[in-house]
Amino acid sequence: MYERLAAFAQTWGLLYFVTLFAIVVAYALWPANRKRFDEASKLPLRED
Repeated sequence: MYERLAAFAQTWGLLYFVTLFAIVVAYALWPANRKRFDEASKLPLRED
């Protein structure tokens, strides 16, 4: 039982995290988000 559950978790867990990683990378590199991320990257350098 444990080996079956471990194999299931390894297979589908890997697939889940690879898919999640691809979604996060696509969101970060999406052209419509560029302005928001550029502004956020300059926040620490502001002297307001």
